[in-house]
Amino acid sequence: MRRKAVVEDLCCEIVGGRLRPGEHLVTRALADRFGVSHTPIREALIALAGIGVVDLLPNRGAVVRRFSRDEVREICQVRRALECEAVRGACGRIDEAELLVLREALRGMIARTTPFASDQVAEARAADSRLHDVISESAANPFLAKEIGRLKMLFRAFRDASWQREENRNDYHRLGEEAREHLTIVEALMRNDRAGAVRAMSRHIMSGCRYWSRTLPTSAEAPAVGGQVARVKGKGKS
Repeated sequence: MRRKAVVEDLCCEIVGGRLRPGEHLVTRALADRFGVSHTPIREALIALAGIGVVDLLPNRGAVVRRFSRDEVREICQVRRALECEAVRGACGRIDEAELLVLREALRGMIARTTPFASDQVAEARAADSRLHDVISESAANPFLAKEIGRLKMLFRAFRDASWQREENRNDYHRLGEEAREHLTIVEALMRNDRAGAVRAMSRHIMSGCRYWSRTLPTSAEAPAVGGQVARVKGKGKS
């Protein structure tokens, strides 16, 4: 659990830009910061390398990777393949009561506020996580569910970073768009419309891709690494 918490926090900081490309993640500094031993930190860095957000370099340890827009699109393509296969397998297997709860929650979110507002971000995050989790859990393919689970924190880090960027601009259009996309998926699942659910999931993933791309800093915002490797210093600092 300690390793998982470290992975989630660091992944969000990397995707959100608080840890910059080229920064060197020092095991000792991270252990002090998170109040854990070196072992869960090393395990966390290996996990982060496995999902592609850091590079483990000989004699240099873990270094934060820079994401290009092409790589974000590639991540979305992988996610679309996994999630579409999951929804295909889950169709007809999800408890109807679960779908009813999700449908009413999404309808309520859409009806309550147009446009969406900042106080609905947590609600939207919970609905998004629950829908994708229940689909993955119901797909009757443990290997697929495990692979989605392995990459889930990367997907959600991009999601949260993109929402935070929209919040900073006081633009909540994505919340409304996503609620409607989710509702289309849920309603297709309730009809046992496998092809419709797969199409809706595919559109949903690729719709989010353009928002994920906005999490990347522009050239004006991007830090100048200049060949120097920055170090994480002090507790709670990066």
